[in-house]
Amino acid sequence: MKRILIVDDDITLKTALIRYLQKRGYSVQDAASGAEALAIFEQNPPDVVVSDVMMPGMDGMEFCRRLRATRSGQLVPFIFLSGRKELDTRILGHQMGADDYIVKPFEPKELLAKIEAQLERSRRIHSEIVRLMQQAIDTTPPPSPVTSDPEPLPLTPAEEKVFWEVVQGYTNKQIGDRLFVSPRTVQTHLSNILSKLQLESRSQLIRYAFENGYHPPTREE
Repeated sequence: MKRILIVDDDITLKTALIRYLQKRGYSVQDAASGAEALAIFEQNPPDVVVSDVMMPGMDGMEFCRRLRATRSGQLVPFIFLSGRKELDTRILGHQMGADDYIVKPFEPKELLAKIEAQLERSRRIHSEIVRLMQQAIDTTPPPSPVTSDPEPLPLTPAEEKVFWEVVQGYTNKQIGDRLFVSPRTVQTHLSNILSKLQLESRSQLIRYAFENGYHPPTREE
């Protein structure tokens, strides 16, 4: 079930949106400010964020900017849903990193269509990243024969399990489902893995694994 984070201080609108999206099969989290939304995102990253612009404390623009500055928030689809319809505001929203901007009042069907389009786009991006990484691996000349196994990974048993899942191209959500842990736990392990191996991203981790002879173990599903 895909998860959507609704960020808005308008309780009436937020309640209506939650009911509308839940009836269409989505799991919905909600927050009333950017600061609250960041805390929720850190604990359990959603698949899509829908945020107002004008909110008390941290507004939507600052929330979007801070979210995009984090590793886990760089690619999550982000949609602004706001009564601010000025061109400059809409342009600023995209400059902060938003993927779309819908002006209130709006039709729920339009928001739903935008959400589903962003989810499909995320699915295609992930599939393409996995395909390109696999293609790069397949076309890389085989390394010189080695007579010994790779060095043991400097990881805990839990981190090593996540390592192999990432190498096979699974998302945090998929890894959580396969290992029976939360996506937040997966992200914590992944951050530790990248730090220990001095890497910056999942793609670097995948390349590191195959260039150093760490091939995923054969598993019976």
